[in-house]
Amino acid sequence: MDNKTKPASGKPRWPRALITLAVVVGALALLLIQLPRGAFSTDLSRIGQGIPALVVARDKNYLAGAEVMDLINTVRPEYEGKIAFLAAHLGHPDGQAFARRHDMDDAIVVVFDADGSPAARLVIPQTAEVIRAALDILDTP
Repeated sequence: MDNKTKPASGKPRWPRALITLAVVVGALALLLIQLPRGAFSTDLSRIGQGIPALVVARDKNYLAGAEVMDLINTVRPEYEGKIAFLAAHLGHPDGQAFARRHDMDDAIVVVFDADGSPAARLVIPQTAEVIRAALDILDTP
């Protein structure tokens, strides 16, 4: 018998190696989903400053907000410079206060006009077309 494939107890080593590999891959996947997706400013004071704004609520403990941010990033190049893309991070006191004022949870999007009035509210938008339609109602130059 080959001592490299079986320890002294007679059990094969490959199940242990497979479990270790699965744990490492799982940990890496968890780290990857925690990384920020796209640069969304958290400066919510930009709302009502003469440029329309889209604000997405984001709670890092849930995936829906990250998925909506990815969806927003697909239409973002069309509106860059005309609309401010912002995030209300629900793990931060400022983001929490903003979310309470506008009744937002993770993945909810609120679009504000240039004066800071809410113009549209999207509850976990599923398609880029829904986001595009909400942005197209704004008067942008």
